[in-house]
Amino acid sequence: MNGIELLRKTPLFAGVSEEILASLAQCLGKRTFARGMILFHKGSPGNSLYLIDQGKIRIFILSEAGQEISLNIHGPGDCFGELALLDGFSRSAGAMAVERTITYTLQRQDFLRHLDESPQMARALLAQVSNHLRNATDYAESLAFLDVYGRVATILLRLGERYGIQEDNGVQIDMRLTQAELAGYVAASREMVNRVLRSFRAQGLISIGGQCVTILDEQGLRNRITY
Repeated sequence: MNGIELLRKTPLFAGVSEEILASLAQCLGKRTFARGMILFHKGSPGNSLYLIDQGKIRIFILSEAGQEISLNIHGPGDCFGELALLDGFSRSAGAMAVERTITYTLQRQDFLRHLDESPQMARALLAQVSNHLRNATDYAESLAFLDVYGRVATILLRLGERYGIQEDNGVQIDMRLTQAELAGYVAASREMVNRVLRSFRAQGLISIGGQCVTILDEQGLRNRITY
């Protein structure tokens, strides 16, 4: 889709006037990233907002031991990178393409100029920042109080809700998921994640075909999430 169509479908800009949308669309730049490409690292200058047209982007940080810990995944219609635009500081996390991804970018000066002109955009921005904060709180809670089985069940259910495709036998997660990537989502070792996945498969909660996970028993997975 073109820039103005994507803006209309992005919650941050959905309520703004057609005049503002047209002006924003003229400021957009288009970029394409192959799977595994880094968009930016933690500490990089935060000069642009990203809007996803196609594909998925993983937001991550590195632990002191060098392990990647995934914080979020963004897909079509999402935007990210707004925090650095607001405060002018460097990026608080890194971003990587999970698959081939097409994005549009909006530079900081253009973003702030339109923000001043649109109360609707300002309110939507507050809602988005609040949502990110809630997600961060939920993630911290899961790390603090859930075992690895609960954390893996949680991320599989979240990915299923967000990127699931309903099939006859369950919900297929529309993503390539390696054990190393899942380990990054739940802050555990790949070996431990492998053990958890084998256990879930043996219990009939999921099926695994290559790098594709299908949720067979959603309630059974929810039962593994105990605080």
